[in-house]
Amino acid sequence: MLRSGSRATLHLLLVASLALTVWTGAEIARDPLVRPFAERGAAEIIAATDRMLAAEATPQVIAARLTSLLAEDPRNWLAIEAVEGVAAERGIALPPALLAQRAAAWDADSGFWANAGDCATCIWDAATCNLQLALMCQAPVALTPLGDIAGISRAGVASITGGEVDEIDLALSVVGLSATALVIATGGSSAVVKVGAGLGKLARRMGLLSPALTRVITTQLRAGVDLAALPAVRSADDLAAVVRVDALAPLGALATDLGRLRDATGTTEALHLLRYVDDGAEARRLANAAEALGPRVVGRIEVLGKSRFLRATLRWSDALWQMFAGLAGLLGAAVGVLGGAAQSLGLRLLRRLAG
Repeated sequence: MLRSGSRATLHLLLVASLALTVWTGAEIARDPLVRPFAERGAAEIIAATDRMLAAEATPQVIAARLTSLLAEDPRNWLAIEAVEGVAAERGIALPPALLAQRAAAWDADSGFWANAGDCATCIWDAATCNLQLALMCQAPVALTPLGDIAGISRAGVASITGGEVDEIDLALSVVGLSATALVIATGGSSAVVKVGAGLGKLARRMGLLSPALTRVITTQLRAGVDLAALPAVRSADDLAAVVRVDALAPLGALATDLGRLRDATGTTEALHLLRYVDDGAEARRLANAAEALGPRVVGRIEVLGKSRFLRATLRWSDALWQMFAGLAGLLGAAVGVLGGAAQSLGLRLLRRLAG
């Protein structure tokens, strides 16, 4: 009686565990909002990156990263100083030879007479200014209004005359001008959307957008805007007729996250970090990390690398834990059922042999 009750319990557990596992797996596969990984909160991101730095930011790793950065041409002094900040945070003393190499590199890069003309041009026109030059010149790289209507008009004229349309400038101009409508679709603030769109346009002019992110923006533009109708656009009201807000919402979300990134770190730091952004999901996770860490995000991503750093922004979701629980229960129940069946079979064989 007791044995049959135990078998019934094990069978019931087996069925329940199987049902839970199948249901959770189906939810993860069917619903894009139910993912195996979830984004960490600010405190979790800080704790996770602290653990990573404690394990991996050794004196050897710091020295190797600085040596690599000092060997680049042109040198990125924002990254160099950020890695030095991690060394100071970890209490790591840099080797004298490396300090001498760093001093010589700074002297070579910061000579006033070598850079004075380029600095003046950079400050006057961001299109002639790369990030390294802006850093060396201490140039006030600012998110000035770049003329969203003008950007749309330029694209319209180019389309009519057979010229080349700058689709990135056009896409971000559309986002900037449609900020209010996109906020309704994506949440957030229209001011943050405009800042993010402006940051993207500035990065475009300075040649800082990654090829992957450029492709993402172009694809989303074509999905969300009637390009053939653009030449007639003269105002935000005209634009509303040619924009499919739902289809353009991912681009609005991207602009929002770029705006958050800039607000959390500063314009120059955000421009530097854009090299690590290849799609909207990475922009959101990097913005989350920047809001948690502030400008320290630069040093941590430089030392840990993009892949490891972005892993620190994720944790296993509740849905995945639920599926693991179902699998564990399924395995335990299956072992119990099979064990019980083997025991019964063994007893029957023993009885037959005894008889």
